[in-house]
Amino acid sequence: MEIRFYIDPETELPHIYNHQVQEQEVEEVLFNPGEDRQGRDNSRVAIGQTYSGRYLKIIYVNDTGSNSIFVITAYDLTGKPLAAYKKRRRKK
Repeated sequence: MEIRFYIDPETELPHIYNHQVQEQEVEEVLFNPGEDRQGRDNSRVAIGQTYSGRYLKIIYVNDTGSNSIFVITAYDLTGKPLAAYKKRRRKK
């Protein structure tokens, strides 16, 4: 599966860099998400933990007609959203 990233027009780099997230971390979560649910406007939301222990929330879109994903953004999951995620995981 190919993973493409939204490129920030100001920096010409993947937008995830603005959140200190690397492509490899996004791949780690997308290939083994703790949660993957429907988002807004045909987007999807994946939440999971990287191999190094970091929790990320990733907003992406499945490319129709191809075997690829377009990552819009990814950032650290912290505070109450992280606590809620961990609580949901314990219930499983």
